Amino acid sequence: MAKTILITGAGRGIGAACALLAAERGYAVCVNYRSDAAAAGAVVDTIERAGGRAFALQADVADEAAVLDMFAHIDRRFGRLDGLVNNAGILAPQMRVEQMDGARINRILATNVTGSFLCAREAVLRMSTRRGGAGGAIVNVSSRAAVLGSAGEYVDYAASKAALDALTIGLSKEVAPEGIRVNGVRPGLIDTDMHASGGEPGRIARLQSSVPMGRGGAAAEVAQAVLWLLSDEASYTTGSFVEVSGGR
Repeated sequence: MAKTILITGAGRGIGAACALLAAERGYAVCVNYRSDAAAAGAVVDTIERAGGRAFALQADVADEAAVLDMFAHIDRRFGRLDGLVNNAGILAPQMRVEQMDGARINRILATNVTGSFLCAREAVLRMSTRRGGAGGAIVNVSSRAAVLGSAGEYVDYAASKAALDALTIGLSKEVAPEGIRVNGVRPGLIDTDMHASGGEPGRIARLQSSVPMGRGGAAAEVAQAVLWLLSDEASYTTGSFVEVSGGR
């Protein structure tokens, strides 16, 4: 039986690249999306045309009831879960901290932090050998922003990713004896549509000269790191981070 993986926010960008590569590696892929059904459907269609297995699941990961429904659907369809990629994340237009209101900050934290906690919780409940599961792997898609801070742009987003890093470290220690590995990937300046949602579609062109490798990265390059961490090749790696940032 093919291993089953859930990738949140998999309708675009890094999530979509992870979904395509996971399917290529033989996973049955649950493509989660919040609102863009067409984009998620296109990812599923691409996987199926290549002979893989995938289906789209709508859920806002910030909504606990929606998360529970999503995992229940996976239970009914496959009866197992082998991997989780906590990729769903949002940011808001660039501004300084002194300009941010509470609604914006709470919105960022609800998706990027609470959503990741909820999905990790449900994955552990299904994977843990202590609870009758077969083990598995979780990869949290963080950001170099967690280290750099994103001053003058989106410190709230950076803070949410730093919280995700703390989840990665703490959870990895909790569940290591139960057959679950938990790791993180910190992408740097990656060419996705997310920069437009921050108000600067041309951000990569502006900043790529500050990257030692002299360019922005591709979503597929991040996906390679994610899939390595999920694989048996990383069988002795947990509580660790792979920087995919061109040296920046």
